[in-house]
Amino acid sequence: MTHPAKTANPAQSAFRAQLLTFNGDPSRSPNAALFNEDGLLIVEDGHVVAAGAYAALASQLAPSTAVQDMRDKLIVPGFIDTHIHYPQTDMIASPAPGLLPWLDTYTFPTERRFTDEAYARDTASFFLEELLSCGTTTALVYCTVHKESADALFAESEARNLRMVAGKVLMDRNCPEFLRDTAQSGYDDSAELIGRWHNRGRQMYALTPRFAPTSSEAQLEACGVLAGKHADVFIQSHVAENTDEVKWVSSLFPGHRSYLDVYDHYGLLRRRAVYGHCIHFDEQDRQRMAQTGTVASHCPTSNLFLGSGLFDFDKADEAGMPVALATDVGGGTSFSMLQTMNEAHKVARLTGHHLTATRMFYLATAGAAEALDLADKVGTLKPKSEADFVVLDPQATPLLARRTARTESLEELLFAFALLGDDRAVYETYAAGKRVHRRDAVRQHAPRVARVAA
Repeated sequence: MTHPAKTANPAQSAFRAQLLTFNGDPSRSPNAALFNEDGLLIVEDGHVVAAGAYAALASQLAPSTAVQDMRDKLIVPGFIDTHIHYPQTDMIASPAPGLLPWLDTYTFPTERRFTDEAYARDTASFFLEELLSCGTTTALVYCTVHKESADALFAESEARNLRMVAGKVLMDRNCPEFLRDTAQSGYDDSAELIGRWHNRGRQMYALTPRFAPTSSEAQLEACGVLAGKHADVFIQSHVAENTDEVKWVSSLFPGHRSYLDVYDHYGLLRRRAVYGHCIHFDEQDRQRMAQTGTVASHCPTSNLFLGSGLFDFDKADEAGMPVALATDVGGGTSFSMLQTMNEAHKVARLTGHHLTATRMFYLATAGAAEALDLADKVGTLKPKSEADFVVLDPQATPLLARRTARTESLEELLFAFALLGDDRAVYETYAAGKRVHRRDAVRQHAPRVARVAA
């Protein structure tokens, strides 16, 4: 029997490298991590065609396909950041004694500037470039109360063909007048933005009440109504981050069993609902998260910076609560998911839990995609998935090179990346099969001139 000759396919590209992807949670299955020391990733029309051992897949290459030889590097799925504030880019690393004064002193005044469309586009552009330089290809992004801020973020993301989830913040009380919407205007603006951006290309919308204290009962009810009309939109907010915040919520919403119960009351717990922090929970809260498929977004650099508390992985695992990792810039101190893994490991140790590097990479890729109901699109290198991936360089710094040269297992290699890596370890980033960042390339975005107040 004869086989037809393969024809040239100029749309196909291929990468020979070490490959890592996942088919489950490494904490539950010893075979969940799929690692090929000499692997081949084949990409076509923005999607993965195949990923696996080079020896097994080389015959599938079209004759004209040039193979990029990166055998000294590691390819992993693009990182997924499940909680980040793009308007806070310019106020990252701002000093304050705690969450609430930090919001009043730095966050709210900074967000006021997003009434300026040009400023919003400039910030969104820099923000996305910073994410890509750190290997993050998907993020759940908070905008400001201004719908123009969401338009700016989505427009910049669409121009780069990234899969992003974002939403206009809702807050109609307990914040400066210049950042307030109303229950009705917040509903109308969110509905308009859903119609304009949700599932437009790779853009997806998230209903975004900032946190319970800045939304009235009427606004949370309106948000729940809108969520009911759009079952596939995301929901994102904050919960149980800080003890003072928890007490405040208790006084604002008397009669509710817990802070989480406020959101539950308004129908805001479900699949594709993601809540930042989830530190000061009890067993019932964790069980309710698990029952509804609501995701806990763990933000270790932010929690340490603001002194909010320590997330308990053991109790989260016991309850079966979905968990993913996040930077929470600008409470978080780095855009890098590798640095986030670094701090997540330390936070886990302080609560008596050993969080392996293999699991941290899972939580930042396939685990996040599964929790977010996006496993068919991102987070893996499975055939037909969107070709978002990162090329990591084990020789990025002298120390990293020296350590990785002595690693004797996948866990040791990943642990070195997590504890010693940052944006310098990201050699290239690809979105929908196209390179969108290279470490040595000159960033086109003009830096802002630093100004010190008199």
